[in-house]
Amino acid sequence: MKKGILITGLVVSMVFFSSCAEKKDRYIDLATGKPVMVIKDEKTGYMINADTKEPLYMYVDTKKNDTIYAKDGKVVNSHIIKTDDNKYIYEDDEKLKVENGQVKYKQDDYKVEVEKDGDVKIKNGNDKVKIDGKTGERKVKKDD
Repeated sequence: MKKGILITGLVVSMVFFSSCAEKKDRYIDLATGKPVMVIKDEKTGYMINADTKEPLYMYVDTKKNDTIYAKDGKVVNSHIIKTDDNKYIYEDDEKLKVENGQVKYKQDDYKVEVEKDGDVKIKNGNDKVKIDGKTGERKVKKDD
């Protein structure tokens, strides 16, 4: 009887410890390449490292073989760029910039800029549109 209890206790311990290890190794921080436990930050909604409370940028779910953008939980498998210095970036981060109250988006020949005062500038190839943020007045310049 004691052997049965001992074996059962060993099995339960092994299952417990393997599930803990599995949970830790399920996610890999793409910036460091190391296993990480991932939790959601209640204030920002971003996924963070459970141990350090530092925000993650992207992480890999090893069970689903998906790379996840930590800011919104989006699967970004085919949208990752490896830079010359061996870092990974989410390609949409390169297209959209928000700084000092201005929003800029660029993709190929298409550009949009929204200024602090609400003015909007759009450039699509050689065509340009300016929209006054206060009056809504549009100016269109087409270059054929």
